[in-house]
Amino acid sequence: MPLSFLWLGLTLLGTLHTQAQSSTPGLIPAPPLLKVPLQPDFQEDQFQGKWYVIGLGGNALGKDKQGQFKMYTTTYELKEDGSYNVTSTLLKNENCFHWIRTFVPSFQPGQFNLGNIKNFPGIQSYTVRVVATNYSQFAIVFFKKVSNKKEYFKTTLYGRTKELTPELKENFIRFAKSLGLTDDHIIFPVPIDRCIDDA
Repeated sequence: MPLSFLWLGLTLLGTLHTQAQSSTPGLIPAPPLLKVPLQPDFQEDQFQGKWYVIGLGGNALGKDKQGQFKMYTTTYELKEDGSYNVTSTLLKNENCFHWIRTFVPSFQPGQFNLGNIKNFPGIQSYTVRVVATNYSQFAIVFFKKVSNKKEYFKTTLYGRTKELTPELKENFIRFAKSLGLTDDHIIFPVPIDRCIDDA
């Protein structure tokens, strides 16, 4: 008799697990970091400064957000220990919002981990990888985080100005698709002036 209750319990648990999985939209799996290119001979001093976020692609992004996404900036400030103070500035609910974190160098130049990760509840790991940059015009950066046992990844096209050539945008789209993303997962934020052009 107890054995039949055990089987009933396991069957019910399996059914609940299947229902829970089907109610969570499937995320495109994150690629292994080894398959993501890394900028050769990364120059951390040249990478610092202000970047406009021109394009975004990610497994948690959707084209339905295209019109709502406003351009924002991310500024990298190099510290003496080789880490960056990273400040993203965005317009949120008609107010300027600043999000500050630290990127600590990893074992390879151009790859970083989120510093003080304990201050970000639910995040198990967070890796940043500079894929390609010419430092003066554009950069493509890859981000991968594990949060609540789910893997999220995104890639960002940075520009030193708000406009980049169509070729650079095409290269970014090609790279995003090489990660398994589709057109539905790639957006180009709407350029704005407020907040992001302040000093």
